[in-house]
Amino acid sequence: MSANNDPDFAPIATRIRDNVGRQGFMTHIGAELSELTRGTCTLAVDRRAELLQQHGLFHGGVTAFLVDNATTIAAATSCGQSALTAEYKLNLLSPAIGERLICRARVIKPGRQVAVVAADVFCVTDGVEKHTATALASIAMLDEKAAARIPSPA
Repeated sequence: MSANNDPDFAPIATRIRDNVGRQGFMTHIGAELSELTRGTCTLAVDRRAELLQQHGLFHGGVTAFLVDNATTIAAATSCGQSALTAEYKLNLLSPAIGERLICRARVIKPGRQVAVVAADVFCVTDGVEKHTATALASIAMLDEKAAARIPSPA
């Protein structure tokens, strides 16, 4: 469901896009928020030498970052609360070689205190996606008071 079909989601989407736009690491990595709907988030990054490990594959840390950020963003879209990663389990399924790395996260179980979010990561080569990683995350949902106590560096 897009923000156009869910008018209550439009202000949430705007706030999340603004917050993501202030994340220095997103800019540093060159990642983009390519899709955002209630309960889902898609992040992507293009291949650059700085993101590769010694064999020319996307570094596992890039995959982990996309999972960490996409699952947290997806959780935040489900209810509009701020969120922080509590933990995630990442399975690297195959070498991340390709022109682009895409992470699609979706909320499995929203919650007031903890949301459970799944993510799948794909590498794109010549327009074909290959599943390279999967993850399951527990995302801590922050109430307004807790979120306000965390200073933003941006």
